[in-house]
Amino acid sequence: MTEKLSARTARRMALAAQGFGKARPAAPGRRHVLSTIDTLGLLQIDSVNVVSRSHYLPLFSRLGDYPRTLLEDVAWGKTPALVEYWGHEASLMPRDLHPLLRWRMADARAGMGVWKGVAKFLDSHPDLIARALDEIRRRGPLSAGELETGAKKGPGGWWGWSESKRAVECLFWIGELTTATRRAGFERVYGTPDQVLPASLIEAPTPRREDAHRALLTRAAGAMGVATERDLRDYFRMGPVESRARIAELVEDGVLIPARVEGWDQTAYVAAGAARPRRIEATALLSPFDNLIWFRERTERIFDARIRLEIYTPAHLRTHGYYVLPFLQGETITARVDLKADRKTGRLLVQAAHAEPAADGDTASALARELRLMAGWLGLTDVTVADRGDLAHALAAELKL
Repeated sequence: MTEKLSARTARRMALAAQGFGKARPAAPGRRHVLSTIDTLGLLQIDSVNVVSRSHYLPLFSRLGDYPRTLLEDVAWGKTPALVEYWGHEASLMPRDLHPLLRWRMADARAGMGVWKGVAKFLDSHPDLIARALDEIRRRGPLSAGELETGAKKGPGGWWGWSESKRAVECLFWIGELTTATRRAGFERVYGTPDQVLPASLIEAPTPRREDAHRALLTRAAGAMGVATERDLRDYFRMGPVESRARIAELVEDGVLIPARVEGWDQTAYVAAGAARPRRIEATALLSPFDNLIWFRERTERIFDARIRLEIYTPAHLRTHGYYVLPFLQGETITARVDLKADRKTGRLLVQAAHAEPAADGDTASALARELRLMAGWLGLTDVTVADRGDLAHALAAELKL
């Protein structure tokens, strides 16, 4: 049986699966943070700090003014509940996903696919790798800069990383090292799994590759509600051939239900038990790396909005700005704002504000409320709007009220 869904129903299902449509808690706590991360499956990590580093923002979008230290505590505190590894991209994720990604660690060690450079470096620098591991085992978790390898900074490639940085990153990708904590400036500190992870996790059986893929695709489906094959495999960055085979098995098992969605040119799959709300009431500023919109093809299909990251586009060629956050109002994206946290002056700068076709008479006021909330969450005292974009004037007027 193939289910038939309207485009509106599919959008509502996608939003509900991502944790939108329910009231934000009055006082978000550790439980809310962990529950939200479990719903999403993972948070993408990115070092860009124009507004806030990206892994903090999806929680703000769903929980509102939560203490940022809560995420730091569950990620890198005394009793962490998360682990870092390559999920979608570099990601924070619940620890139970770690064994499900051991196949990726094995691929990295074998140099399969995109991991050829990892295996090549490991095989060509055995003494350096051994020294790095020995040093961390002897001294405890260390940053790349603290390693006494005598390595010099390498020219070009690998972002100019030193050989010690390349060594620990390669060891991280193959699972021989993991993240113990993060320091000021977001510097990663590396430790061996037995120094960082609980014994129960290290000793957990390694699932068969096929079983791990099925489990990851099931998690992806639950986090998306309704999704195409490309959507499902993008969530944890999985290959097409194996993913298609596993999706077929999940359909046969009743875990996924095939569907035809109005306006979609690909078969969709509905997670068994996915919520089908009749309405979604949400207000949220979305990070460019938010799980809801990180796969641009899916975003355009669901929201009829073409979202592009213009950080690497020359300034004079940008359409909406440098670091642009789409604004979710109700069930639609109604605006985009180019934001910057000016920490020296205590202001949240709206460097441009553009309306989308779905904007209405309430968009400017709803966006102003969300911007004030974000400013307070970031510890900023004011929101200022530059005169750029067709929504700038109305937004500035709302912020003066």
